[in-house]
Amino acid sequence: MTNKTELLSIVLLIKKTTDATDGQPVWWGRAAHAFVLDLIRQADEKLAAEIHDSDSLKPFTVSSLIPVRPKQEENGCLYRLRITGLTAAVCAVLEDSLQSSGSLAPGKVIELDYQPFTIQEDGDTPSVREWHGCGRYDLLATSRLGSEAQPPRRFGFVFTSPTAFHQAEKTMPLPLPGLVFGSLLERWNRYSPIQFPPEARRYAEECLGISGFDLHSRPTRVKNGGLRLGAIGEVSFTALTYDRYWQSVLDVLSELAVFSGVGVMTSQGFGQCHRKDEQK
Repeated sequence: MTNKTELLSIVLLIKKTTDATDGQPVWWGRAAHAFVLDLIRQADEKLAAEIHDSDSLKPFTVSSLIPVRPKQEENGCLYRLRITGLTAAVCAVLEDSLQSSGSLAPGKVIELDYQPFTIQEDGDTPSVREWHGCGRYDLLATSRLGSEAQPPRRFGFVFTSPTAFHQAEKTMPLPLPGLVFGSLLERWNRYSPIQFPPEARRYAEECLGISGFDLHSRPTRVKNGGLRLGAIGEVSFTALTYDRYWQSVLDVLSELAVFSGVGVMTSQGFGQCHRKDEQK
């Protein structure tokens, strides 16, 4: 059994000391994607080439820039940038980069869209803590599937960047149960040595109901001026038919969300989400 980290979520606090309104891209997701891919390339050219050339899911996610102090002041503009890894190889690159001599250590300068940002020391605040984490697929699975406690009947998610899905060759911007858990299932089975049956998605589609939501549409300009519509906000699902096994599987998949995101373009800033605490 490996002891290597297979799931990792980090948050960087970065500062821009020049005018952040000058030549700023509309969406930083593509720039963050290019930055992480280059970070991987510097450590492992073969791995970076495999990720770049693959048309399938990417083993990492990024956020766009999250404003902390977006207006130009004497001390510069502050943003947060989230990066996650979904495989041991990618996590190893991120962990090495976080070391005192690594590329992501405080004081180091990184470039996004050819614009420099300096990595800052960051405090341990609740808003940051809920996005940090690390783990392994086997431990995540056994902690839920092997528990004697009753699995939850309610599953809540918070979407902090536009979230959308492919459905019937169209874009679906509503986080329906089957789409959310189908996306999580696809990512889990893509990277985890422990596989879950495809019927997990069917259970979510047929046996979960929406028990609450606070969602807003968010159009975002992307490559070549295209418009991507997604939802941000919160949604809660409730199991209408009790099934211990399937609810335990969905419990595991819910915990994956903070690492994997959901929906399309998660490696370019979309689909950032985490589990919302729900009463069982």
